[in-house]
Order: sequence, then structure tokens, then C-alpha cells
Amino acid sequence: MTMQLLELTFLTLIVHLIDTLAYSVRLNSVKNGKFALSISLFNIFVLVSRTANMFQAPLVGGLIGISILKHQDPLSDIRLVILSATIGTIVGIVLIPTFLRLFSKAVDKLEVRGSVPSIIVEALSINNIKRIVKSTTRPRKNMMLSLRFREIPKRFLILNTIITAIYTIGVIAAYYAAFFVDEKFRLAASASSGMINGIATILLTLLVDPQSAIITDQALRGKRPYGDVKALVIMLIGTKLIGTLLGQFLIYPSARIIAFFYT
Repeated sequence: MTMQLLELTFLTLIVHLIDTLAYSVRLNSVKNGKFALSISLFNIFVLVSRTANMFQAPLVGGLIGISILKHQDPLSDIRLVILSATIGTIVGIVLIPTFLRLFSKAVDKLEVRGSVPSIIVEALSINNIKRIVKSTTRPRKNMMLSLRFREIPKRFLILNTIITAIYTIGVIAAYYAAFFVDEKFRLAASASSGMINGIATILLTLLVDPQSAIITDQALRGKRPYGDVKALVIMLIGTKLIGTLLGQFLIYPSARIIAFFYT
């Protein structure tokens, strides 16, 4: 594995790990009733994720550029990158109980101090790092038995699976499409990555986020049990995981479809 491919897989893993943890913020906001504080603190994590995602495009472009020069199909390397998205999601799932425990404490500190940088500096101290390691919590199997999964709309879960798959491969498919087109169209093909991810973001905002917000808001107002938000989070994370796996099947035909418009 080249250093460039290693960096790309690591960044992809981090992006999807943080995106997975993002789903669990709903649980903390409903349980503690501190929705605004939770969102404010979590924006820091989202910023790290988005910054890492910005570096993905040039790394993918470099990978495809080398493959074009060598006349070698980079599909195997691309599948490895997509696999890292799946691994990042799985690691995020495992870390959710620990993350929620630490995140809840961080929200309480934010309410007292009112400063995110001071919380970050305190968290990076050696003693607090040791406490974080000791606070590691394993997911519990019995937590899922009493949840009302039937109360969660299935249609928007299917949409979340498809949108996650598009988001996972959007940038990669566009750059991979450049491998199949003439040299004069390669920049145009790779530039379509922003449009593809933009469409995925719009669909997520219009079709998935509103339904998730409704369930979360109803739980905050006591119209739904807290368990419904747990069921929502578990099913969203499950469909996200399926979406990253679906990306393995969609990457090649997606690149070919994009390339078709430039041939």
C-alpha cells in the first residue's frame, strides 16, 4: 500500500467514524434536554470531519492520476477506500456508548465554562486521557430488545441507505470516471464530484433529516418515548452501514455512467 493510499483510507475512515457518531447526538440531546448545547459542541466534530473530507478529493485525484499514467485500473485500490468507510462506520458503532458518556460530560462543562477551546485543552491533559480510556463502555445487546422499531418509518430508512451509498462513492466515482474518458474530458468528469455530493446532501436535507427531526422533537416534548429515538438512531446507523457496503457494488457502474456523459 502506497503512502497516498494509506492517507486516503485513513481520512475516509475518520470521516465516516465521525458521521456515525453524529447520529448518537440525538440521544444525548433528548436525554439531557440540552439540544442547543449538544449541537454547538458537536459542530466541532463535524468541522473536523468536513475538513478531512476536503482532503479526500485531491488524494483521490492523485491516485487516479497515477493509475492513468500507468494504464492500470485502480478499482482494487478504490474498493479498499470504500472498505475503510465501512470500517469507520463499524468503529463508530462500537464507540457510541463511550462517546455518549464523554459527550454528556463535555456538554455539562460547556454549560458552566461557555468555552469550547478550554474544554478541548482540558480533555487533552494526560490525566483526562487516562480517564477517557477507563470510561470505555461496550454496547449492550439487551438494549435493542425492548425498542419499538415498527414505529420508525421504513421508507426514509431506505432513502438513507441509498443517499449514504451516493455520499460514500460520490467523489471517488467522479474521479474514477476520468480513467474511462479522453484526456480533454478528464477535468470535467472529476469536477462532477461536487455536483453528485451536492445532490446527496440536498436529498438528505429534504427527505431524511426532517423525519428524524420530527421524531426527536416529539421525544423532547414527551409525545414519544426516549426508546423511539434509540430505535431511530440504531436503524439510521444500520442503514448507513448497509449504504457503505452498497457502495462497493455501485462504484464501477456509477463511474461508467458518469463517463458516458463525457464520451
